[in-house]
Amino acid sequence: MTDFAAAAPRHAPLHGGYRRYALCVLLAIYSLNFLDRQIVTILAEPIRNDLGLLDWQLGMMTGFAFALLYTFMGIPIARFAERANRPYIIGGATAVWSLFTIACGYAQNFTQLLIARVGVGVGEAGCTPPSHSLISDYVPPEKRASAIAFYHLGTPLGSLLGLVLGGLVAGIWGWRTAFLLAGAPGIVIAIVAITTLREPRRLAPPLTVAGPTFVDALRELRGKRTFWLLAFAAAIVAFNGYGSAAFSGSFYLRNHLVELTALSHSVGLEPIAFLGVALGVLGGIAGMLGTWIGGVLADHYGTRDKRTIMAIPALAGLIAIPVYIIGLLVPSALSAIVILTIPTLLASLWYGPVYGTVQGLVRPQTRATASAVLLFIVNLIGLGLGPLGVGILSDVLAKAGGLGPGDGLRWSLILFSLMGFVAAWLFWLARRTIREEMAS
Repeated sequence: MTDFAAAAPRHAPLHGGYRRYALCVLLAIYSLNFLDRQIVTILAEPIRNDLGLLDWQLGMMTGFAFALLYTFMGIPIARFAERANRPYIIGGATAVWSLFTIACGYAQNFTQLLIARVGVGVGEAGCTPPSHSLISDYVPPEKRASAIAFYHLGTPLGSLLGLVLGGLVAGIWGWRTAFLLAGAPGIVIAIVAITTLREPRRLAPPLTVAGPTFVDALRELRGKRTFWLLAFAAAIVAFNGYGSAAFSGSFYLRNHLVELTALSHSVGLEPIAFLGVALGVLGGIAGMLGTWIGGVLADHYGTRDKRTIMAIPALAGLIAIPVYIIGLLVPSALSAIVILTIPTLLASLWYGPVYGTVQGLVRPQTRATASAVLLFIVNLIGLGLGPLGVGILSDVLAKAGGLGPGDGLRWSLILFSLMGFVAAWLFWLARRTIREEMAS
């Protein structure tokens, strides 16, 4: 077999100012990625009422339909990104998912909306694997976790913008207009990415050996026990995260509508607008803090003992579970919103440690593929099944259990949150092998 280890990694001869600019552009792209992905969560109840949907259909629309091709397209796109121009791939993908987001606003029934959401997923599949690979070429290994964590600030930032924009616009002009406004900026940023982001492969000397085949890449990953522990731990965290996010607006509107109405009218907003702003601002700030802190901690303590990197998401996950359950059970909407910002922060700590570790577990020529395989597992289980699973159990508990829509959803979220104990255990197990398997 070809000795790929002999191939030196390609580092871009780019000055610090340009690297910061490039990271900001990638952050903006990923923020729009999550804005377009998550805006549907705050719009779920208006869409449900308008189109007459059940919870399982909301779960299908917000999770499974999006993840259907998102997960499967990620790997071939990543393989293409191992040898092609990554900024072109990222920019093209941004344009595709933005156009399909706009198409969601024109959907007249569940089937049309489902198809549009599948299209959003196809476009977004071309974002993160090439971005991870590009960032890893832009920055040195000792700054990788914090750089990737900076990129993943797009998760809470985009979710914040999606909730606020979706709530405010839907409260004034309706859910269809919210989709139209959410998709438009992506066309502009796609052009910026294609025209201004540089491909390090054009700036550094070419490698003297051929890159690994997909089979070689999978063989490399197969021997990395740490990778598989992280992948399934992150998948469980994502299952709970996406399942909770998909029904966050529905949970409050079903269980706390009277209080929300009073609060929203006191500030001159509709309930959905008030909820979008409250959840977006508090949850977004908490998510950004957690994402950034996780990356900084991983870089700081990981240089001393790499096992500490995995202790961060393990301990954070354990603390988050009881706090999350308390937040779901308190009778006050305002108290629930405040309390649930804590598990939001804690559940965001894993991005930098996990994605940064994966980039260090493999050779430079396999990084996009490793990221794609990780995202395949995380999103197939988390994004594909999380909202759908929560929706199905909510329907079952509401009808067969006789709890009603509000309590059915509440207990569905509580029961699935207990899976977090398994995720914490898997993160902790990864401490045993991470030092031996980290390449850089």
